[in-house]
Amino acid sequence: MSPAPGSAAGPSVAALGRALSAEYAAVYAYGVVGGRTKGALLARATAGFDAHRARRDQLRTLITQRGGTPTEPGPSYGLPFEVRTPSDAVRLAVLVEQRVVTAYLELAADRDPALRRLAALAAQESATRAYGWQPEIGAFPGMPGRDTGSTQAGPPDTAEPDTAQPDSGSPDSGSPDSTETGPTETSTTEASTAQPEAGLPDAAPSGS
Repeated sequence: MSPAPGSAAGPSVAALGRALSAEYAAVYAYGVVGGRTKGALLARATAGFDAHRARRDQLRTLITQRGGTPTEPGPSYGLPFEVRTPSDAVRLAVLVEQRVVTAYLELAADRDPALRRLAALAAQESATRAYGWQPEIGAFPGMPGRDTGSTQAGPPDTAEPDTAQPDSGSPDSGSPDSTETGPTETSTTEASTAQPEAGLPDAAPSGS
């Protein structure tokens, strides 16, 4: 296995790197969610996509400022179940947000109060989005308990990232996809023929 992202630059950078990996996967997953929804659900998916992309860019900047090198996202991420319908998309969005909350728990215990605040706000935002998708309150967000989105699927793949790198970068933050336009609606046929490979926010890109 490869070292934890940013571990050479210190524990704070390593924790930031793990949160960044979660945000990469969330951005990818929200592209899938947007492709299976329309109307109000598509608008919600677009808002989630934009929010995670902004957090991703912020994390990349923080890692660089602390002497680390941000990892790059894989070309694709796998999903723990097949997403064909709007209800599948909602289920995926809930699962993504729950796992992003979990990814920020380590950073919330950092010695740097600014990073603790960032982690708390990011986790709060994800918990709020999860509730917006599915108004249920289960276990304390990010802690062990009922996982609303994973009751019909096993854990995601934890494979290491692909060596393939994205094609372009953001001029402001160094992020890899400044040309992203957000999630868009796609047909049912496309949904059934373009499934990702395997893994979500707490996992690395597929391809090992």
